[in-house]
Amino acid sequence: MDFSLTEEQTLLQDSVDKFVRDNCDVERRRSLNQTELGYDAEVWQQFAELGWLCVPFTEEQGGFGGSAADVMVMSEALSKGLVREPFLTTVVTCGGFLRLGGSAEQQAAHIPAIIEGAKQWAFAFAEDAAGYNLAAVSATAEASDGGFRLNGAKTAVLNGHHSDYLIVSARTSGEARDKAGVSLFIVDASQAGISKQAFNTVDGSRAANIEFKDVEVAADQLLGELGNALPLMEAVIDDSIIAMGGEALGAMQLLLNDTVEYTKTREQFGQPISNFQALQHRMADMYLKVEETRSLLFNAAIQADEGSADKAKACAALKVKIAEAGRFVSQEAIQLHGGIGMTDELNISHHFKRLLVLGMLYGDEDYYVSRYTALSA
Repeated sequence: MDFSLTEEQTLLQDSVDKFVRDNCDVERRRSLNQTELGYDAEVWQQFAELGWLCVPFTEEQGGFGGSAADVMVMSEALSKGLVREPFLTTVVTCGGFLRLGGSAEQQAAHIPAIIEGAKQWAFAFAEDAAGYNLAAVSATAEASDGGFRLNGAKTAVLNGHHSDYLIVSARTSGEARDKAGVSLFIVDASQAGISKQAFNTVDGSRAANIEFKDVEVAADQLLGELGNALPLMEAVIDDSIIAMGGEALGAMQLLLNDTVEYTKTREQFGQPISNFQALQHRMADMYLKVEETRSLLFNAAIQADEGSADKAKACAALKVKIAEAGRFVSQEAIQLHGGIGMTDELNISHHFKRLLVLGMLYGDEDYYVSRYTALSA
């Protein structure tokens, strides 16, 4: 099987790589960590002008008609520059909900604004004590005056602090953990009854805890099928995992490269520490973890683009590897750099924190081992 990039993917990769080299470094990320927004709005507009925000959408939706592999390539290239702009949350995840589950009217109303960089989105699904169970939804949307009345709270909503629109999971029927009875709604974040409490995540990006109190939701704000949102959520999250895999792979590859270079310059006992066999073995183990991630990422992207029935299982396996390999590679990079690896001035610590977030987002290693086992039964 040919795993080489297509001409279009190579051009996309080169375009992102050039932008990253010219504009993105540790100092930029450190400065953005101190801002209320958490990313650069002007750079987001540059993404739109370069056509990057249209990659996942079909041509009929005004997009590039890109594949899962295209998104993977772009995510990997962006990760090398510690890019903070919310491509994953707004374009891949929320854009995925609109692309796969939105009505023609919803797509026409919202996708162009995402492609133009005019609107930000966030997926509000997590709740206290829910764990990673997407069906563990206590927020409710009760029928009211031809629409719904939304009540409840969502926690750790990535990009929720500044989003224009929220995609919110709420229970329209059934008990708190029933798989049936969960629905999705497109909610204008400026609607009355919505309150936000913003905070910084462990990697410095911004998120919010959001409360909904008697928020009036019109019938046409329902996204997808009433009471049957779980399959759509799982499909979109699987696509997001492929993008996350690209980001994790780029981060791990950079950590490996930086560690190898550092050991060539750091000396002990009159010679570079890269000469020590014990350290060579550790870097070889890092290399193996990177390549294992690459293989599982390619497999997941191929399964997704082919519409394979094994896509969900491939994405579950990839998510396990993102958590396990990301933890191993980043910890080894810090240890082989010594104390300097934990400093804010080096990109090592920033990639370590981002890999930690990617390993936990939408489900940790244990959760996806269980999901993979269930899908393989």
